[in-house]
Amino acid sequence: MTEPMGESLKQTQLCCPVVELRQYTLHPGKRDVLIELFDREFIEPQEAVGITVIGQFRDLDYPDRFVWLRGFPDMTSRANALSDFYGGPIWKKHREAANATMIDSDNVLPLRPAQPTSGFSLENMKRPPVGSDEVPTSLIVATIYYFERSVPSGFINFFEGTLKPVATSLGATISAYFVTEDGENTFPALPVREGENVFVWFSTFQDSAAYENYEAALSQSERWRDKVSIGLTRYLDRAPEILKLSPTGRSQLRG
Repeated sequence: MTEPMGESLKQTQLCCPVVELRQYTLHPGKRDVLIELFDREFIEPQEAVGITVIGQFRDLDYPDRFVWLRGFPDMTSRANALSDFYGGPIWKKHREAANATMIDSDNVLPLRPAQPTSGFSLENMKRPPVGSDEVPTSLIVATIYYFERSVPSGFINFFEGTLKPVATSLGATISAYFVTEDGENTFPALPVREGENVFVWFSTFQDSAAYENYEAALSQSERWRDKVSIGLTRYLDRAPEILKLSPTGRSQLRG
């Protein structure tokens, strides 16, 4: 269950105790249509009812996938905020246009920070104004690890003590990491993936070239091979899922 936000979390202005990682499969050629609509109409109205729109992205490996992140203070306020937004005038006005772009919008992982200080920090990130369409060169990489049962504390210690230092030394900037939020879905009108046990970490790179250099460094790193890869094999239930995400013009999370 989600733990209350402590004083240290408030002081560092981390976001958020509950996060949704949402992956939408769209009709061919409709991703930019949805992004234009989303960036113009759906950010400020969600934030007006207490939702934090963390970031929205193009998945570089799948041209018909739109990925976005939003956060909430807790599961109760999530229910209230979603009810206010989806029952409000903005969604009612634009929902037909938005839904017309989508094949599936149920691929949603509910998450919570793995540690009190491992959430996103948006303190120094300013969202461009409405109408901004310049796509940042930065790349956000989300790595999803799957487990047979709840993520063990030993894995979190392994991530922080072994994987994170090696990845950072090879060029990754790790911005946040999360585990499954296993509380009840407080807004069942929007399904989420249930029964999943995941650890998700986000890293940022200046551009795609920087990420390619990082991948090359991983392949050549004895420390990654001997310390990290073997450790991952011991813990994981199946192969990791890696999302290479290009921020939209108005994404707040942009590296």
